[in-house]
Amino acid sequence: MSTPTPTALKDRITDDMKSAMKAKEADRLSTIRMLLAAIKQKEVDERITLDDAAVVAVVDKLIKQRRDSIAAFEQAGRTDLVAKESAEVTVLQAYLPARLGADELAAEVRALLSELGASGPGDMGKAMGAAKQRLAGKADMAQVSALIKASLAG
Repeated sequence: MSTPTPTALKDRITDDMKSAMKAKEADRLSTIRMLLAAIKQKEVDERITLDDAAVVAVVDKLIKQRRDSIAAFEQAGRTDLVAKESAEVTVLQAYLPARLGADELAAEVRALLSELGASGPGDMGKAMGAAKQRLAGKADMAQVSALIKASLAG
């Protein structure tokens, strides 16, 4: 059985883990290990080898989880945990492609909606499905959702 070749992004993450070990950066190392474990878990669960786009989706999901945790910890007044989660978000964001600016994102959403012929709130699901395909990793999907919702309502 041949082993599939890892993606460039996974190679970069593994290399970063090795350099974090050598530099004794414990916090960065634990975050990278957590990311690699999440990637491996997805690969094992689905019996596939993730490509760069799927790895970016895993990173996005982990960042979203951290941001949700940060909001909860802020409400609870746990600044120590907010700082830890924020540091993890910073490490994880290094593995995302460059994000679209507000103007670029608005233009992408307009183009997407016109391609789909989406015209009302009933087309929200169809539009979000297409947006996830096109914009995953390039934009915050909550922001995309808000833009699509506003465009379809207007």
